[in-house]
Amino acid sequence: MKTVLLIDDEERMLNLLSLYLSPHGYKCIKKVSAEDGIIYLENEKVDLVILDVMMPGMDGWTTCKKMREFSDVPIIMLTARGDKADIVRGLKIGADDYLSKPFNEQELVARIDAVIRRTGRQFHKDKLLSFNHLTLNPTTFEVKYLNKGITLTPKEFALLELFLLYPNKVFSRDHLLTTVWGLSAETEDRTIDSHIRNIREKLRNRAFPVDLHLKTVWGIGYKWSTEE
Repeated sequence: MKTVLLIDDEERMLNLLSLYLSPHGYKCIKKVSAEDGIIYLENEKVDLVILDVMMPGMDGWTTCKKMREFSDVPIIMLTARGDKADIVRGLKIGADDYLSKPFNEQELVARIDAVIRRTGRQFHKDKLLSFNHLTLNPTTFEVKYLNKGITLTPKEFALLELFLLYPNKVFSRDHLLTTVWGLSAETEDRTIDSHIRNIREKLRNRAFPVDLHLKTVWGIGYKWSTEE
């Protein structure tokens, strides 16, 4: 379970963020001031920070700068201001992404998944992902079953990596498109179906029992089932 540090002076926003993220397996730590958030980050391990910009006292930009003095934790800036100058400013001082209010649950989770994917090599780069003799190496981008190589495209690799990182989690097609292709990607649901079909065929050709595990959840999307 990944830990997300939430920093916002509005308790209502902290509760909303926690309500959105907890069902997706995130442990949420809520802090109502920048100072409390910095102290927590100095003493505890977290996987991601969601940081409000417009706070009384120490604002989000100053907080981000101070965090970058001692931590490389991924940071998403959260604000009601969508001005491009503000976005550029946040990214220049060390933020990894920027989310404007109001937002919905799907966009929030997709942003977090995308940031963790981009920066998550730090968490997983030395660790092979493995399932029933199927192995995926996030550093070398190699996939093997019983030590025989399986050639995947970058997008196929990214999809399989996401499934193995979050077994038994149901991903909607929109969620997969947003996470793997990006929020601005102009593509369609059938693109996901085509890539899933290719993954199944390639794993099946290596005699991996993919149909037992890469499941279609009708009307929603796909999941990687650990059940036989």
